[in-house]
Amino acid sequence: MMNHQWVLVARPEGLPKISDFAWREEPAPATGEGQVLVRSILLSLDPAMRGWMSRDTYVPAVPLETVMRGGAIGVVEASNHPGFAVGDQVQGMLGWQEYFLSDGKGLAKLPALPIPLAARFGLLGHIGFTAYFGLLELGQPKDGETLVVSAAAGAVGSLVGQIGKIKGCRVVGIAGSDEKCEWLTKELGFDAAINYRTENLHKALKAHCPKGVDIYFENVGGKTLETVLNHMNDFSRIPVCGMIAGYNQTEPEAGPGNLFQIIVHRIKMQGFIVTDFLPRAAEAVPEIIAWHAAGRLKYRLDVTDGLANAPAAFLKLFDGSNLGKVVVQVSAEN
Repeated sequence: MMNHQWVLVARPEGLPKISDFAWREEPAPATGEGQVLVRSILLSLDPAMRGWMSRDTYVPAVPLETVMRGGAIGVVEASNHPGFAVGDQVQGMLGWQEYFLSDGKGLAKLPALPIPLAARFGLLGHIGFTAYFGLLELGQPKDGETLVVSAAAGAVGSLVGQIGKIKGCRVVGIAGSDEKCEWLTKELGFDAAINYRTENLHKALKAHCPKGVDIYFENVGGKTLETVLNHMNDFSRIPVCGMIAGYNQTEPEAGPGNLFQIIVHRIKMQGFIVTDFLPRAAEAVPEIIAWHAAGRLKYRLDVTDGLANAPAAFLKLFDGSNLGKVVVQVSAEN
């Protein structure tokens, strides 16, 4: 039984390249005392991985010549661990590989839930909890307020906008294609969507947010942040989830030239990481599932088949070609 892996071999400069990774093959590890062998089923690909490839952030950088870090869902194939049995479905940082040997630390057994396995990434997990807590705890939406979401057709942004609608907000999404904008408005129920590639963002925000912006869920940064800041209301809130516009810059990007708006409008702007809220995940799960069951919260997966195609799928996050949550189907569920 062979284990295929993607190993990080170079720190990317600018956009990541497939050549930053190397494909390796080695025998699957044997299971020792107190260990469990997991076969990966679904690998999550996320923008944060770009930072992990280059530098220490809220986690250390991935060491060169080691398996690329990544969260995945898998199934226990062999176990000498009292806490795990063969056939258990688990989730953890399994990495970009087919098999993962663990002593059980950082490996969570998945409870039975009335959702497909793939919804653990599209609806729940780090994606769902980021959207749920980022908007509700930091954004604090109120009925009648206006919510603007950047990268709105992405995994997190698409959930944020729908939760905003559930909470009574007027929701305006910013995305990078007409197809994405149509998905946001016609299927997900956004009130409006702006194609930043073809529209003047300032003029479009003025048209679609006539009462200004009360919450801006930030996924992009750069010029998008600068433009939205000019439309923020007094005592508005900006949860900062990501700033993907700057992830691949070879030189530091100049900051917004209008940060004084934070003072003028007494704006609360706060960054966060989903792990801040993981101890409270049980609060979110029943509500998210109930919204989904009622047809009020939808998700979409952008699925690539086969671990061999993981680097190419990862690059979709940076050219904007993905629609929804990017995952790799590493192996069959059963």
